[in-house]
Amino acid sequence: MSKPSTTLIHHPYTPPAIFSAPQPGVFKASTVFFADVAAMRARDWKTKAGYTYGLHGTPTTFTLEERLATLEGGTECLLVPSGLAAISLVSFAFLKTGDEVLIPDNAYGPSKALATGELANFGITHRLYDAMNPADLEAKISHRTRLVWVEAAGSVTMEFPNLPALVDVCRARGVVTALDNTWGAGLAFAPFDFNGTGQGVDISVHALTKYPSGGGDVLMGSVVTNDERLHRALKLAHMRIGFGAGVGDVETLLRSLPSIGLRYAAHDRVARELAGWLNGCEEIAQVLHPALEDSPGHANWRALCGATDLAAGLFSVVFDERYSAEQVDRFCDSLRLFRLGYSWGGPISLVVPYDIGLMRDASVARWPYKGTLVRFSVGLEDVDDLRGDLQQALVQM
Repeated sequence: MSKPSTTLIHHPYTPPAIFSAPQPGVFKASTVFFADVAAMRARDWKTKAGYTYGLHGTPTTFTLEERLATLEGGTECLLVPSGLAAISLVSFAFLKTGDEVLIPDNAYGPSKALATGELANFGITHRLYDAMNPADLEAKISHRTRLVWVEAAGSVTMEFPNLPALVDVCRARGVVTALDNTWGAGLAFAPFDFNGTGQGVDISVHALTKYPSGGGDVLMGSVVTNDERLHRALKLAHMRIGFGAGVGDVETLLRSLPSIGLRYAAHDRVARELAGWLNGCEEIAQVLHPALEDSPGHANWRALCGATDLAAGLFSVVFDERYSAEQVDRFCDSLRLFRLGYSWGGPISLVVPYDIGLMRDASVARWPYKGTLVRFSVGLEDVDDLRGDLQQALVQM
């Protein structure tokens, strides 16, 4: 008779296999058991046909990957620890010493920092291009360009590029295109099939931290493609780097994902109402929201997202230049419902002031506004309460 400690570890009971409930089961594992040596040697970690090690997938992570691939219209998905990790994975999978990557000047800041830091250390060069000018991208693609990043809308400044035109430029030169699709979230437009044309990007990365999570409490990212060759390169890099996602966080995402459409539409609706209201305030020189007709790239947004009429829950404003940066800081500090904090997509509205002069390269494209920029992320609070908060902070300024 085995001792209790051994019996508890090697207990013979196995629960019935069939169990159906609203939420998928949560399987936590590093080690995965095999029936025999032959099964161990035959199992291939590169597919979802079986399990080899927790880092390569469990039923829980496979389920989330499949649902995310469906959300974005792809066929293959990989999970990583954050949105920035997703950007890093794509870079490590397709760039080597001597290669070049092109990044829009209005892209997510840490993406540019990765290029000036680790990628440069590996002998990979980068150039910035004007996302609002496809001709600038075409002029800057060289024989060393292996990867081009696109982003819609632009991070912080919210300009909406002509994505089909940018992708056309890259496709004509045989260059891989990768989209940061965190803003669109697989809902505003189809990243792999623009308006049913069959044209789209090669790779879509998504900070699941934002709308898929919806709680402001999860860090995770995904990389989706519908090209098996590209997926294999990504999968190999994923394994070699050792990227993984905590199963507890995966469980949270699986619980949140079914409501993403409802939450996204709610964020969108309130953001548009507040953006339109601020557009009429004398303190504001410009409201940057793709759905507003005078916002840069509005026609591009309409052409790509017209079928869904979705535009996320983000917008930025440029204060009239008569207000100093210190006054704008006072405005932000005076807000009571909008909290100072990075990220977006959660239930609590957020605000961040930015110095665009420190974020953009004037040699790429001139930033046309002189006042201080503030970005808002709309949460799930009542629109009248949020408008009242903005109004009282404008008075304090």
